[in-house]
This record gives sequence, C-alpha cells and structure tokens, in this order.
Amino acid sequence: MRILDAESMQQVDRAAIEDFGIPSLVLMENAAIGLADAIAESYPEVVSAAIFCGPGNNGGDGLALARHLTIRGYHVEVSLLGSGQNLSGDAQVQLNICQGQGVPISEYGPEDDLHHAVDSARGLDLVVDALFGIGLTRPLSGHFAELVEALNNIPVPRLAVDLPSGLNGSRAEIPGTHIEADLTVTFGAPKVAHILSPAADAVGEVVVADLGAPTELIDRAAGDLHLLVGEELRSQLIPRPAASHKGDFGHVVILAGSTGKAGAAILAARSAVRSGAGLVTVAAPEPIVQTVDLGSVESMTLSLPTSESGGLAAEAAAMVLDFVQGKQVLAVGPGLGIESSTIEVILAVVLGSEIPVVLDADGLNAFADAFERLAERSAETVLTPHPGELGRLLSKSSVEVQADRVAAAKSAAVRAGSVVVLKGHQSLVSAPSGEVYINQTGNPGMATGGTGDVLTGLIASLVGQGHSALTAAQLGVFLHGVAGDVAAADQGEAGLGAGDLLDNLPEAFRRL
Repeated sequence: MRILDAESMQQVDRAAIEDFGIPSLVLMENAAIGLADAIAESYPEVVSAAIFCGPGNNGGDGLALARHLTIRGYHVEVSLLGSGQNLSGDAQVQLNICQGQGVPISEYGPEDDLHHAVDSARGLDLVVDALFGIGLTRPLSGHFAELVEALNNIPVPRLAVDLPSGLNGSRAEIPGTHIEADLTVTFGAPKVAHILSPAADAVGEVVVADLGAPTELIDRAAGDLHLLVGEELRSQLIPRPAASHKGDFGHVVILAGSTGKAGAAILAARSAVRSGAGLVTVAAPEPIVQTVDLGSVESMTLSLPTSESGGLAAEAAAMVLDFVQGKQVLAVGPGLGIESSTIEVILAVVLGSEIPVVLDADGLNAFADAFERLAERSAETVLTPHPGELGRLLSKSSVEVQADRVAAAKSAAVRAGSVVVLKGHQSLVSAPSGEVYINQTGNPGMATGGTGDVLTGLIASLVGQGHSALTAAQLGVFLHGVAGDVAAADQGEAGLGAGDLLDNLPEAFRRL
C-alpha cells in the first residue's frame, strides 16, 4: 500500500478532477460516505455527533458528513469556525445544502466564545474534527489551538477527518497543539503522519476510505514509501505442491555461533526449519558443534576449525565457500563474535560467495570499514541491522539513525546495493532502488535477545525457497511480527522469549 505525503495526495486529487473529469464535489461526497460508513462500523452505539468544521475543504467534508449522518438518523450539531461567507467553493455548496436540509449549524468568528460549542459537545456521543486536513503546515494558534485543547478533554471518542488537526500530513514530527484522535479516516492512501511516530501516535486507528479516484493515480503518485499489508503479501506465498520433497524448498547454510553464543546459531537454524526450509546446515566453530546439534535436531552441522584466540581459523573460509556450492542461500553473523580472525573469514566468505547472503549481527560488524564493498557482490544481499549496527556501517550514532530511520535505511540500501531491514519499532525494508516498506506487525515484548536471530533464519529460509531478497525481507518482517503478536495475545508481552516466536511461526504463516 502506498504512503503519500500531502503534496502527492493533492496531485492525485487534481489528476482525478482534471484528467478524469471527476467533479471535486463528487470526491467530497465520496469522502463523506466513507466517513459515515466508518462511524457506523467503528461506533455502532453512537447516535449523535458534534462536528467541528474549519473554513477549507476539510470543513466541507465535515459539512457533507453532517448531511449524510442526518439522513441516517443521527442527531448532529455543527460548529463552523470562520464566517460561512469565506468558505471554499465546494464547502460553500455543502453549507447551502445543510442549511436547506435543516442541519443545526452554529457559526463562530475569531472573537467568539467557543465554550458553548464545547459544552454542547460534551452531551453527544462523538466529536468529529474537520478543522484542518493534511495540508496544514504551521502550528495551530489562537482560538483554534484553544478549541483543540478543549476537545481533547471531552470524554467521548474523537474522529479526525483525514488527519488530526494540528499535524502535518507530510511529516512525522508534531508541530504543536493537535487533536488526539481515537479514529482517523483518511482518503485514497495513508499519509506519512498516519504511519510514522510520533505523529502516528495521535491518529488512533486509521481507516483508508475510497474516494472513487482511479487506483492508477495512487500507484503512479510521487513518493517511495509503502506500507506492508497482509492482503498484498499473502499473494507472494509460494504454494507447496502435493508431490513436494525436501529438495524443493532450498538448502539454507548458516554461518553462526561461538563459545558462549551457541544459542544464536540454534535460534537461526530452528527458525529456518520452522519457516519451511527443506534443509538447514549450521556452519559453526568445532567447540560448539555438539551443542548446536542438540539444540536444533532438525538441522545439520558443518564443523569449522578455530584459531588459538578462539575465533574462526583462516582455513574455515575455504571450507564454507566449498560447502555452499549448489546451496540456495547463506546466512552469516548470529553470535559469531568479533575476533580478528573471524572477521577475516566473514569478509572472505561474504565477498567470495556467489549465492544470496543474509547478513546479521557480527556479520554486519565485520563490514564496518568495508561497507560499500557489499555492492560488489554478484548475488543478492539482505542486511538486517538494528540501529546501532546500521550506525556503525554509516559512521553515525544510533541516535542519528533513529532520528530519521527512513533516510538511514534508504542510504544504506543504495550504498550497499542491498536490501536493508532496519529492525525496531516499525521495522523498515529498504530496496536498493530507494523504495522503503514499513512494517506494523510486532510488539514491545519482542525486544529481547534472540528475536533478531529468529528473523535472520526466517528471511534466509524464504530466500532459499525461491523468493527474491526484497520479497523475503518483506514477508520475513511481517511474519516475524505476526508470530510475536500471536505469542503476546496468548501470554502477554512481558515474558516473551525468542523461542515463543519460533513456536508461533507456523501459525503466522497460516494466518497470512
């Protein structure tokens, strides 16, 4: 699903009107119908609404909504801020129709006391914010700011038309005073402020209503942000034919683990198995091979020699490169450690292999001084950093990465010629083309050791089964989050462990 900024959405509206001849008034009517339907579905107990309308098209949407709710039997009271003489063209038409229909409307100028409107709203079931839409670019001030603060204190649900007033549709930052909505109904496509925090924390549940504009206008609108949604991702799953055998679903090789960190290798291996890989082999340092064998009984192991310092010995690189011939994917990094000899092995294996690679954890750290060499690889590469690891690759602090996660993920993907998965709240998947996909599955209970290893195994398994690196990353972060959500629904967030995600991966696939 596309995520647009305010300017792109305005271009869609103009194209619908100018290129397809759809009257703007028809778009406003469709918006009002979408709003009324959302109210009926989300708040079936509501029978009355206080609608606060501004002087622009957002206010026109509110006036049109008042008409449709009245026709459906709701009791509606409209407060119109600004003189009715100053309304935009379509909003003025809606006002005239409302007046002819007998909808109760109170008009308020800049100097008028709004206490009566607010007090009246307290006695109704729903407050509708139709003051300002996605195009607002300055902080609210004066009587608008005072009204918004008063509306936020009314103990009834608040619905925002298109965007809570006070937010900027194109930005994640919050400019100032704003409506705290319980439900936001937007049109055509979600906007940046609906998806990215902190602005997204003020929108409540988001419903995307159909304006009746051709979908091709949304598809070709400017912008590179997308939202991962199950309805689209499920079509990417590859069916398993009845006559399948293990060779049909890929052989995943995982270079992982070190003394004291065998668990990372085990989690990645078990995740690959639970995600449908046909065969899984863990290439691990000899001292932990028996532990890995016992911890992941469905996978195999390749024993690698170690150096005197405890890292991988130099000859391990040739062993791994020889072994991965004919295999479908190589995952590198979980729990490997940062011994100098291990780093040399990682660099040699990743840059020397000709199959897709999923690079995580210490595999990423090994490239801190050789990041852009990843673009030299002939096969696809997926990087799965957390903010600290991505910061090291980009020579930034984790704080700088978090300050603009989208820009950081995009920069890394373009520079490395790789798919980048920036983990965390709303994990991002960025393609080398610069397109960025935002995931909204998952929960805070997943912020615990080992869950990243599960993601590595999951993405590697999907690549091994024939998915492109980008599709595997998209499916991987989505399914990883669903598994965490299933586990949290069953036992709460506080005690979740990586093993709980493993147990729920099959259910995540089933749900998708």
